[in-house]
Amino acid sequence: MTTLNRLLGATAVAIWLGAASAAAQEATPDPGRIDVIIVNAQQRDENLQDVPISVAALTEDKLDALFTGGEDVLALATRVPGLYAESSNGRAAPRFYIRGLGNTDFDLAASQPVSVIMDDVVMENVTLKSTPIFDLDQVEVYRGPQGTLFGRNTTAGIVRFRSARPTDDFEARASASYGSYGSASFDGGVGGALIDGLLSGRASLLVQHRDDWIDDANRPGDDNLGGHDELAGRVQLLFTPSDQLDVLLNVHGRDLDGTSAVFRANVLTPGSNGLNGNYDRERVYYDQGGGNNQEYKGWGTSANVSYDFGGMTLTSISAYETNEGFSRGDIDGGACAPLGSAVPAGLTSGATDCFFPFSGVNDAVTYPGFLPFASDTQDSIDDLKQATQEFRLASDTSGPLSWQGGLYYFDSSFQVTTVGPSGFPPAATLEHENTSWAVYGQASYAFTDRFTATGGLRYTDDEKRLSVLANAAQNREISDDHVSWELSGIYDLAPQFSVYGRIADGFRGPSIQGRDVAFFADPSLARSETILSLEAGWKSTLASDRLRLNGAVYTYTVEDLQLTAVGGAANTVQLVNADEGEAYGFELDAEFVPVENLILTGGFSYTHSELKDAGLAVGICAQCTVTDSTVVLGGVRRALIDGNPFPNAPEIIADVTARYSVPVGADGEFFAFTDWAYQGETNLFLYQSMEFMTDDQFEGGLKLGYARTDGSWEAAIFARNITDEDNIKGGIDFNNNTAFVNEPRIIGVSLKASL
Repeated sequence: MTTLNRLLGATAVAIWLGAASAAAQEATPDPGRIDVIIVNAQQRDENLQDVPISVAALTEDKLDALFTGGEDVLALATRVPGLYAESSNGRAAPRFYIRGLGNTDFDLAASQPVSVIMDDVVMENVTLKSTPIFDLDQVEVYRGPQGTLFGRNTTAGIVRFRSARPTDDFEARASASYGSYGSASFDGGVGGALIDGLLSGRASLLVQHRDDWIDDANRPGDDNLGGHDELAGRVQLLFTPSDQLDVLLNVHGRDLDGTSAVFRANVLTPGSNGLNGNYDRERVYYDQGGGNNQEYKGWGTSANVSYDFGGMTLTSISAYETNEGFSRGDIDGGACAPLGSAVPAGLTSGATDCFFPFSGVNDAVTYPGFLPFASDTQDSIDDLKQATQEFRLASDTSGPLSWQGGLYYFDSSFQVTTVGPSGFPPAATLEHENTSWAVYGQASYAFTDRFTATGGLRYTDDEKRLSVLANAAQNREISDDHVSWELSGIYDLAPQFSVYGRIADGFRGPSIQGRDVAFFADPSLARSETILSLEAGWKSTLASDRLRLNGAVYTYTVEDLQLTAVGGAANTVQLVNADEGEAYGFELDAEFVPVENLILTGGFSYTHSELKDAGLAVGICAQCTVTDSTVVLGGVRRALIDGNPFPNAPEIIADVTARYSVPVGADGEFFAFTDWAYQGETNLFLYQSMEFMTDDQFEGGLKLGYARTDGSWEAAIFARNITDEDNIKGGIDFNNNTAFVNEPRIIGVSLKASL
């Protein structure tokens, strides 16, 4: 059966099931109702149910539960069907994946096919994607290519954050928590009119702290890793001198001081993907890393100006972002000690020549397990400057025709410095520059009250430059242009049941990877990748507005798929293009209020992805069991990856939440809220091995408390990762079978109030 036949067959079944549910939905009216969700997926505020795109939205209540323990943006992983995220850079540079498509590159200059947008401003660099999220109204996830309205590097989709905006009415809300390991968090915002009818403002603040809780047994004292301090703030001013003109000014900043990723040496036994006896969540054994410190600081500002001419609105969004910081780590995750040194009880060990320069003589004992050599690396980003400007002209939506078009400009520059183990190789500093511009347009036409069609085009020009400060001969430039397009239609089969179809083209600009310059290799380049995606789905509100059930099936093909061959025994980071990548799957999003005091949500996605390039071979791990066919090229054994799944593309993602309340008096309630997420089998690298293919994983949370029914305040006890699961989230394969894991269990108390 072809992929298209699978898509058509699944679509027919989905529509039949949804239509049958709509026809049978006559139910006794109940005061419990699902809320209407407004999203901005087409650069207009619209009901989620009217948008011909697969969209998921996380609203305030669910976000509050997810981040109660002081988690960062990675807490969103697997909490939306089709969405995954991970990072080997601690809290500084997350990597997002949607429908299996992402980028495993850990370099600070890496490009990503998932765009992160914060308050209408793209956060292009990976360190900007870690901008703390606080005082939010909503997180929206747009699945599939979004190249017409949002531009390049959205081939997989978009994660969009919408902060609470100033209003004329006084508003204040705050949440605070304290739990295990001294985890403390405060997230709040206050705002209202400063000059009635003319100027309003809002100030928002995030403060997070966690004590060091991981003991580096080779350093004096206890518990010297794992902690962090995060401080972030935002001030917004909304100027409304007339009914036609709105001016929103936004100034924000962050200051992070903490621990970079904690790597754990040889916690995977060759031939097995389960954590072994070398693993101890609260203890590591390092000989380098300088304390695995991480520090990042940045600030940004934007001006969003909107003028209504009557029948059409002109919007200008001007923004500037800056950032700098570093992460240092003991990358091998273990220790080298002079031969004859005692090895801690319970750990495996090895013998090698750990110390630079290599002497060829085994002069050291290593633990946990065998470490070919010590590795201490620091990566820093300096003087990051990103400037963006967008002009958008949009019609109103009063008639059958609505349209919008605009111009977009992007410019960024920054320096990345890599320092190798013990200062060898010498530090390498690279300057990256990127300039891009685009022109776009989109139009929708309501042919009838039940059917609306949409089409759009975007032309993008993208240029990148790499300058190697110590060797101009290694400088590189690459550029490309592309026309992205989309066509969609949505049809109301019934008043509360619609079907839609969408075909979309997307473009990820060319890339330059220069990290290997620090290890005596030339930069690598990757051609642009393009995607063609077909999607069909339905949007339904059933059971007298007590059930929202949305679903989509999709298939896509990526031409010249950009991949990053990370690690391997050769310790390289090289860009490559695969001829093609193909994927198909489906996703479901549901919210249900079966009775007045019970709210259920659930999501499920299945993704089958496959690399298509018969001749593409990549480096492999130093000590693991590769299951792919291999070839020897240039004296190095490499794996043939044709037919492999995309890296970090879980086959299945599922999540459920439930909130049940018991009324107390006229205006109070006791409540219980629980949330659970499941991640299916996931291959961590381009090649397949027994060790770096994770099994099924899950995590859950619980919150019990008392709340006022008007939402004015809440007090609760909570637990995150309540069953204390030890889940592998990534690996380091060049030196040994190293892994890093999920956040620990956090148990605590929380308070929440709003006015």
